[in-house]
Amino acid sequence: MPISLDPDLVDVTVAGLLGACDVDDGPTQEQLTVLRSITAHLWNRDDLDLSNMATLDPAQTAELLESAAARRCFHELLVALEACRHPMSAAQVGSVEAYLGALGVEGPERQILRDLVDNGTKIAADDFQRFLRSNLAERAEPSLRGRTVPADAAEPELAAKLDQLHELPKGTLGWSYIEFYQRHRFLTPGTEASWMNHFFVAHDMTHVIAGIEPTGPGELALSAFQMAMNDNEVNRSALLASLIVHEVGIGNAGKLTSESGTLADGRAAELFGQELARGARCSADFSLVDHFELAALPLNEVRDRFGVTPPVDPADGHHHW
Repeated sequence: MPISLDPDLVDVTVAGLLGACDVDDGPTQEQLTVLRSITAHLWNRDDLDLSNMATLDPAQTAELLESAAARRCFHELLVALEACRHPMSAAQVGSVEAYLGALGVEGPERQILRDLVDNGTKIAADDFQRFLRSNLAERAEPSLRGRTVPADAAEPELAAKLDQLHELPKGTLGWSYIEFYQRHRFLTPGTEASWMNHFFVAHDMTHVIAGIEPTGPGELALSAFQMAMNDNEVNRSALLASLIVHEVGIGNAGKLTSESGTLADGRAAELFGQELARGARCSADFSLVDHFELAALPLNEVRDRFGVTPPVDPADGHHHW
């Protein structure tokens, strides 16, 4: 189901999120910028003055957020805000653990970020790689899940099957998918050995349908869009992985190199909130459908089928629409 929150719980959720970030010298400017973008775009509450709001402690937050859906939404957004503190501090990790403990919520990020502050980058990066490999099969292109991904060999048959999609009429999903690779000078999955090849098929099809480009801010925005379409375990994992790579900056995911503090740029934070809202407006999740079955359809028809609306600014450098 799309990420959702009862409008009556927005103030409570924001107060709890602010409380969880109120450590050390208080919420960072980046955390406040990202939270303002979320409140303005996802909940249409740009009237909230975050600098003057009273905060809620863990017990108060748990008492007022009773439903599983509200607690799940709080958890997902808190993880994003936690990732936006640089450098990560023991106080921030401890505060998040206190809030999630009160809510009865668990997540893999707790171990990754706890190890980051207690044991260093190397241990946390190893945690991330184990996490990434543990759920990668669930994020692979559906029709490829039964196939073994060679550890040290290319998959020429897969690459050829994908390259043939460019023979479909111009403007179809399949044609646009190969154009995506040509535009960014990416190799077609299967051309080289990679344990992520089957994942990249589904991931990059999602880029194309959403119209979001693979920039650093774009990768974070796509994961937010995807999680907002359907806040299931697979999409939550996708958002966490993107935050670890592009915000915390301690891991890598195949061709994606790590970078830190991407959302410190106000434009990137704005994009994150906008794409959360755009994903939440979709009528269904297209990230893990059989994209080969849709490949011959016009891209516009695929977008209409799933309720994908145009981005706020298609010419911002982070979209191809």
